[in-house]
Amino acid sequence: MMNKIDIGERFRQVRLSHNLTQKEFAESLGIAQGFLSSVERGRKAPSATLLIAMTHLYQIDAQWLSSGAGGLDAGILPAARSGGKSSVPLTPLLRRISREFPQKVDPEDLLGYISVPGNHPDCYALAAYGDFMAPSIQDNDLILFRVGGEIKSGDIALVNNKWGDTILRRYRVQADGEWFSPDNSAYKPFQAPLSQAIAVVTSIWRQIKP
Repeated sequence: MMNKIDIGERFRQVRLSHNLTQKEFAESLGIAQGFLSSVERGRKAPSATLLIAMTHLYQIDAQWLSSGAGGLDAGILPAARSGGKSSVPLTPLLRRISREFPQKVDPEDLLGYISVPGNHPDCYALAAYGDFMAPSIQDNDLILFRVGGEIKSGDIALVNNKWGDTILRRYRVQADGEWFSPDNSAYKPFQAPLSQAIAVVTSIWRQIKP
């Protein structure tokens, strides 16, 4: 878990580097000034959604925001410093996955873009919900997934179920065939060919608790 005092100080550094008041900075992030003040003082921790907003709006390196390595200059991405295009691929953040995905992405399903250093250009991001994959994936965790990536037995994948909905399940190859299983034993696995999977989960960002 991130140190609340350290990450609060990095929030303050970003704000001051843009010559913004707490009120202006909070409004740009869609949060209350009082909450921002608590974050900067290390009294409260920012949510995963707030961290995403920071990396996107202010072109901040997510790794620097998490660890502070290299100081503020290392945290500001090249595009923010020079006005040019960043070498860090911007990952589309989706509201949901429609039945037409990945052939078509409805503009209404696109929340914006986040910068994730080291992420593959074919990746997307999505906030998870439900407890089907608990404890591996929990409510409001941010999942990064790659369309067309290799899916091996044991990987978590996005797969279309028999009703045409896209869900998260762990792909397993067993003696009796291919299965997509929830990590939560309260739910049942289902059998389906790998061809029904549309993407592989590449990383999971755990929501930060206050």
